[in-house]
Amino acid sequence: MPQVKIIAKNFMDMVASLPAIKLDLLYRNQFICEAILRSLPPLAKKYVLQMLYIDIPITSKSLQEWLLADGSSKHKVAIDRLIQLRVFEVIDRKKETTYKLNSTFQTNLRKHMISGGILPREPMPQSVTARLPTSEELDAYAHEQWECFLLQLISSGQAEKSTSFSSSMMRIFQRGLLRQRDKEAPRLTESGFQFLLMDTNAQLWYIIREYISNSEEQGVDQADLIAFLLELSFHTPGEAYSLDTLTDDQTTMIKDLADLGLVKLQKGRKESWFIPTKLATNLSVSLTDSSSRKQGFVVVETNFRMYAYSSSKLHCEILRLFARVEYQLPNLIVGAITKESLYNAFENGITAEQIVTFLQQNAHPRVAEKIPSVPENVTDQIRLWETDLNRVEMTPAHFYDEFPSRDVFEAASDFARMHNGLLWEDAKKMRMVVKAEIHMLMREHLRGQNK
Repeated sequence: MPQVKIIAKNFMDMVASLPAIKLDLLYRNQFICEAILRSLPPLAKKYVLQMLYIDIPITSKSLQEWLLADGSSKHKVAIDRLIQLRVFEVIDRKKETTYKLNSTFQTNLRKHMISGGILPREPMPQSVTARLPTSEELDAYAHEQWECFLLQLISSGQAEKSTSFSSSMMRIFQRGLLRQRDKEAPRLTESGFQFLLMDTNAQLWYIIREYISNSEEQGVDQADLIAFLLELSFHTPGEAYSLDTLTDDQTTMIKDLADLGLVKLQKGRKESWFIPTKLATNLSVSLTDSSSRKQGFVVVETNFRMYAYSSSKLHCEILRLFARVEYQLPNLIVGAITKESLYNAFENGITAEQIVTFLQQNAHPRVAEKIPSVPENVTDQIRLWETDLNRVEMTPAHFYDEFPSRDVFEAASDFARMHNGLLWEDAKKMRMVVKAEIHMLMREHLRGQNK
């Protein structure tokens, strides 16, 4: 997947930004220690495991002796990451720097390695829960919930059902993804389109990051929320866990997570429970930015006709951003890429490269194996139509003429050039055009010349 600008930092960067006291509180949980270990670069994992039973500081020189000849750049990345997460404590001495594992992290990771750890809750017996959804049913539920959330996020009018998130929380999620002018419907920004291009794990982490960042406004401590999310990733998908084992804050969180498709809520005669989906149990895995390729669904022909084999309303809304959708059958969307539809996309901040990338990444399996997966005449024309719009660049400016003398004109020309604001001049007729941003400076200069 391409790098996406809107993700300023990944989940572990957020963990690293917590105060030292909160980090140490997190490290009291053995499962969080394992999640942190999973997220580390391979060389950083090696350092942690080799130092796990060493109680004295290790010198920087000793660490470098564990490296291969070409590992110096990886060594720096590993050390920086360990220090950011406070897994390493740096002890500066006069002669050289030494490193020691965070004692809380070290103690609890040792316990976890030996005992395997005990989850805060055990699965409920089948005699209580009766029939639980199959793996396929749970995957379909998670996909449907996530798609419904995304549809409400980018086009609330198209969503079949609304989520339980408050309108203020939805506005927080939409911040940077949508823009709205006076009396106009919200429109997807360039960053919003990039968000839709990302794989599900990356999209999920963007939403989770916003959710965590604003959790304290809802009266929930960030460290508690992070701990619960990482804890959840160690539950078994498809198993039922009693809601009675959750705190009040965790009960509120689990309802929000159900809207995102991370868990499924069910009720029995007497008890209620939640069932984690693969989205939840992959949380700590997706910290390493691993992603799987989505199943493609789009076929583009050389005549600019487009066929999308999908019944998803979300897919239809995404395609409408840059193509003319003509009709939608139960499992097929038929449309065309036109000059007008692309101009509309470009005006909304979507670039030709983003559109081409989307079509290539979502190419139907039957055409994905071909090279190119999208006809070259189509991709070339998309880029050409974008350059048509960029031929003329509008610059706010002011026109000056009727200078009293040649000396005043040349002085004004030099002044504008010195401030990098001269756009055009006609020395013979003593006329010039300067950027609007230096207009006030130019006025002051000319007034000084007239005195």
